[in-house]
Amino acid sequence: MPEEQSQTTMAVDELQAIIQRCQILEESDFRGEDFNLFQVAGQKCLEDGYAAQLLEVIQNEKNKVIIKNMGWNLISPLVRCILAYKQEDDKQEHCLKILDQLVQLCNPKELFLGLLEQIEQTSGEQVCPTVMLLLQPLQTVLLKLQNKKAYSVGLSLAMIMNQLTPLPVPYTKQQIQEDKLGLCRCCNAVVDFAKPFVNEVVKNMEKSSEYNDMELKEELLKFCMKSLKYPLLTAHLEQLEGIEEHPFRHFATEIIDILQDIRELMPLVFIHHKGRRSYWENQEFEDIERKNSADSLACLSYLMFVQHFGINCFPMVFSPSYLLQCNMTHIEVLLNRTEESMLSKGLDLFESCLLRMEDNSLSHQYLEFRDFINVPQDLVKVMTLCPMEYLRKKSLNMLQLFIDKFDAEGKYTLFRCLLKTSNHAGVQGYIIQKIKDQIHLSLTKAHDNVWFTGHHLISLLDLVLFLPEGAETDLLQNSDRIMASLNLLRYLVIKDCESENQTGVWTILAKIEKNFLKPLHVGLNMSKAHYEAEIKNKRENRRDANNSNTVCSLTVSEEKMPAMTTEMQLQHLPNWTVFHYVGFCHCHFVTNSICTRLGSHLRGKKNITSNQIFQIAILLEEAITYLDLIDEIKTP
Repeated sequence: MPEEQSQTTMAVDELQAIIQRCQILEESDFRGEDFNLFQVAGQKCLEDGYAAQLLEVIQNEKNKVIIKNMGWNLISPLVRCILAYKQEDDKQEHCLKILDQLVQLCNPKELFLGLLEQIEQTSGEQVCPTVMLLLQPLQTVLLKLQNKKAYSVGLSLAMIMNQLTPLPVPYTKQQIQEDKLGLCRCCNAVVDFAKPFVNEVVKNMEKSSEYNDMELKEELLKFCMKSLKYPLLTAHLEQLEGIEEHPFRHFATEIIDILQDIRELMPLVFIHHKGRRSYWENQEFEDIERKNSADSLACLSYLMFVQHFGINCFPMVFSPSYLLQCNMTHIEVLLNRTEESMLSKGLDLFESCLLRMEDNSLSHQYLEFRDFINVPQDLVKVMTLCPMEYLRKKSLNMLQLFIDKFDAEGKYTLFRCLLKTSNHAGVQGYIIQKIKDQIHLSLTKAHDNVWFTGHHLISLLDLVLFLPEGAETDLLQNSDRIMASLNLLRYLVIKDCESENQTGVWTILAKIEKNFLKPLHVGLNMSKAHYEAEIKNKRENRRDANNSNTVCSLTVSEEKMPAMTTEMQLQHLPNWTVFHYVGFCHCHFVTNSICTRLGSHLRGKKNITSNQIFQIAILLEEAITYLDLIDEIKTP
């Protein structure tokens, strides 16, 4: 007999010997040694490829009691063999039949623990195949449990989601189609796994309106909340061309349906995440739960108000301003994240809420809510710090849309807030331009707008027409703000003549001169002197370099590179800085001219002639042109 056949016969014989010895024992007489011998012999049969013989042993009616008590020990080697064999292999088919027999015969409690242990121990690329393999057996076992079913269902769902969470979520169309790790298929399989338990809750709720067994319902709610955070918060949920059924959109639909079935959808949509009941005594754990809950609720709002999942059951009785108020917390949560998918969801949710509203319809009183102040500040952060251009542009558009929705007092309050909280000159310049637009509307409309004329405007101009650090302000760094301020001042003295003085600008000339024009004039002269000195030093250094024989040496990895001559150094010296200095100096001359011209007219309180207005406009246009040029050349 060949050696391999002898080994196989020995493995099967060992199993048969153990079975025969246990057949004559009562169930209560089984010892730990018997369990170990059965597990070792069964595992050897599986690993040697003789699952068919093991299947015969398990199917034998005489061995029913033995398999009931000992069979669950075979789960671990059985799972390994199933995943190792190819799908068309007869050995895999035998292993699957063994698994099915174990589910039917084994003690449900012990088998439940064995299945859960296998899910817990899997990792990496084996997570999704293992979970999908064991979902059906696990579901069958859970349905058999009589005691602690809700706890066991919750433990199973939590274990499965914890194993899936470390896996990367497919984001692009190609990644979703490939589904390399099987996450898309696995997520939808988990929903099918949960459906019998959802149906059980629904059935019990239909029987009694005072359904008090909340444990299973609570476990299903936890599963939905985890699913909203992962994978749905990260997933790309827009409909993709070429994908007939988007797996994550389907998963989102199923999660929303579960929430609707267990009557938790509407309460979640309108609950503030900080008001949810906590089960933790430890503050750290409570903070983690609150954050996870906030992410989940933000995703839920996105699904409903942007993707319109579950919108058919949403009551259409709420005002757009109330819906905006309910969603501002969720928008803030999303905008505080740095991931592209979450930022885009936050901006989309904000846009969806704002587009429901008419311009000038949002009361200034909403700015008393913290979220209405925090969100525009978060938009500014995205505008200035986000590396993705399309998100920066969309943030700017959302800020403009948000401003448009407020009444005049709301716009005024928001402008003051942004001017005080933003340290970015570009953003400040943008806000100043928006202030100018509101002043223009106030001066051209038939009815007066008290918030952008008179003493209210004067208070706002105090924040606009001043230099943060006086004459020592970095004029290049603050050029956007300074030019916007000059542009606004030019507009005011041209549009609002001294005799009418609707804006009140003519009554604060001395303050403007002291806080803005004089420091700017001094700062321009200081900058001019500084850059002229820099240019002079450059030229002198160049002359010294031409007269010097000094060379530059370089060592790389302890190896001395060939020396660079002075001519080579000069050839590779970046000359953009010279253009930077010259351009900025010229820009200062132009801006200085504007400053001087405006100052002279304001000090004399003269009416500006059309020719003088034209000259000021030309100078300002030149200054802006030079600033744009500097922005292009100042970065090497």
